[in-house]
Amino acid sequence: MQDAIHRYSPRLEIMMRVVDVLGLWCAGQLAGLLSFNAPLSQAAPVHGILLYFGCALAFILFANFKMYGSWRGRSMPAMFLQVALSWAAVMMIALLFSFLIHHVGSLSRLWMFHWYVVGVLSLMLTRAVLYTLLRHIRENGLNNKRVVIVGYGSIGREMHRRASQQSWYGYDVKAVFPLEPDQPLAAGVERVDSLEGLLDYVARNHVHEIWITLPLSDSNRLQKLQYLLRNALVDIRWVPDTLSMQILSNKVITFLGMPAVDLNQPVAADMSAMAKDVFDKVFAAIVLFLLLPLFIVIGIGIRMSSPGPVFFQQPRLGLNGRPFGCLKFRSMKLHDDHGGVTQATQDDPRVTPIGRFLRRTSLDELPQFINVLLGDMSVVGPRPHALQHNELYKDKLEMYMLRHRVKPGITGWAQIHGYRGETDTVDKMAKRVQFDLHYIQHWSFAMDMKIIVWTAFKGWTSNNAY
Repeated sequence: MQDAIHRYSPRLEIMMRVVDVLGLWCAGQLAGLLSFNAPLSQAAPVHGILLYFGCALAFILFANFKMYGSWRGRSMPAMFLQVALSWAAVMMIALLFSFLIHHVGSLSRLWMFHWYVVGVLSLMLTRAVLYTLLRHIRENGLNNKRVVIVGYGSIGREMHRRASQQSWYGYDVKAVFPLEPDQPLAAGVERVDSLEGLLDYVARNHVHEIWITLPLSDSNRLQKLQYLLRNALVDIRWVPDTLSMQILSNKVITFLGMPAVDLNQPVAADMSAMAKDVFDKVFAAIVLFLLLPLFIVIGIGIRMSSPGPVFFQQPRLGLNGRPFGCLKFRSMKLHDDHGGVTQATQDDPRVTPIGRFLRRTSLDELPQFINVLLGDMSVVGPRPHALQHNELYKDKLEMYMLRHRVKPGITGWAQIHGYRGETDTVDKMAKRVQFDLHYIQHWSFAMDMKIIVWTAFKGWTSNNAY
């Protein structure tokens, strides 16, 4: 039973293809009842022709769309997305066929829609049932793939941990080749003492896959492995040790026809960055319009509290380090820092009475919505720091400057978690940077909405803001 599914996988694929075609045929018939309140045979002949043509196309093309590849290590949502896109591609070809035979005019678009939706549900239901069945089988130790991990550093141990904890994927780590001869191993895992003996171990123990997790710096071993495994008839996966690299992302792309890895590309890029920018400008315009009376009241209060301008402009670094003037309501008396930056402290004599209220409630930050309209800032993002602080911390904190790979924000992930105001220690700044990088790496519109709502209800005040 251990290798039964591997042995009969070609027959299982044919069975899956037949089941898919039967499901799509039934979906087409059900779509006819939904669309015409009658059997499909009573509709225009083009529907029957298209039904059989689409089912035949699905039988032929689904395999080319990787619909029957291994499901191990893949999430169910990713599989469902592939199903929806593959079925959409088949239906587009079928629709083109109906155009070529000059019957597209008599084709019901409602029937096509129903056929697509019911067909997707049929394909998804089949896979959900099989996915659940295989998961149960693998959790009971059957249909597992035996694995050897070459390299047992941070990424190797992490891969082993995930394979052990997520048993439904069906990977059984039998042995490892550790980086150090005396490196301790998990219980029940054998040690491969040399690269030369790796292929012999694989053949002797009927290993299905080899996972190479050596660090990029170990080029000698990587080249040696390439030679030693040239005749290996098992799946070999290379998992680069990106955990030891200080990066924002590891997205694989095609660049000049060659595979490449983006190491510091933010999640919000290209079209998503454009959508975020449009939202920022619309949101900022609405806020400025609604808060205009408040701006006037605050401006009058500032002029009455001390002489000087209402607004205060500070030099900051924006997207990719481009400098801009960050606007704030003036909260301090006019003074000279003599080229340095002295953060406000508790009971700071430079802060005016109204300025203390503005800083405590973060109302001094409201003019930055003007910066958002100008394109220098975003509503949500890492807070911009003083230039002197950038120079101070960029060499003390790894990845500090990567905060500037996105536009700075009026509020951010760090601020709603309490990391705002004075950063008088390296530890405080390190924690703020940690939250900023988490935001950049895990950005989504839902995350932005959460930060905005959280800021509106509980993020305006802080005991750390002086």
